[in-house]
Amino acid sequence: MPDAGGFTRVMLADDHAIVREGYRSLLQKQGRLQVVAEADNGADAYRVYKEVRPDLVIMDLSMPGIGGVEAIRRIRQWDNSARILVFTMHQSAAYAVQAIKAGARGFVTKSSPPDALLRAIAEVVAGRIALSPDIDHELAMNRIADEPSAVDALSPREFEILRMLLAEKSVDSIAETLHISVKTAANTRYLIRAKLGVTSDIELVRLALRQRIIAAEDMEH
Repeated sequence: MPDAGGFTRVMLADDHAIVREGYRSLLQKQGRLQVVAEADNGADAYRVYKEVRPDLVIMDLSMPGIGGVEAIRRIRQWDNSARILVFTMHQSAAYAVQAIKAGARGFVTKSSPPDALLRAIAEVVAGRIALSPDIDHELAMNRIADEPSAVDALSPREFEILRMLLAEKSVDSIAETLHISVKTAANTRYLIRAKLGVTSDIELVRLALRQRIIAAEDMEH
């Protein structure tokens, strides 16, 4: 909730300093939004949140180490009243579903105009769910077609491990980043494949391309 002076204390989590600077400039022009903390990776977002306890977190999803979905899950596990708004370049509804499942209250794509972000901030601060029009439309079309994404069956933790596997992280690296055992990471990789109905890394990549979890250019080296 806003503080006694009516200001909403905001934390920004994005790995690009110039992007955070742009957010800060936009938000502080609004008069009642005060940026009180920043983080450039998911682990720091979790740590700083616990130190600062902001009213609102604006979170990117693609950050070094643990991604935004895992950071959201950890923050909400520590504080189930946390208000988190995702602001990301990912335009797949699958990301929105996972972010909301992890505990985010809003999801806005970076292709949206600034006023869409400001409207979403107002909605999330008021305790409502906010989606940018493009994501809202895709979710509606999926419901009409009765075609939920296969990835929707994954838990937020499984989705984070899927994201890391697609980034060609090894099981050992995933275990170290997420502070879980290698056995747990390997078992989760098996469960992900089983839930998605794939048996190889190639099939996993093909499914991720179809579901727009990754783009073709992400596979270019």
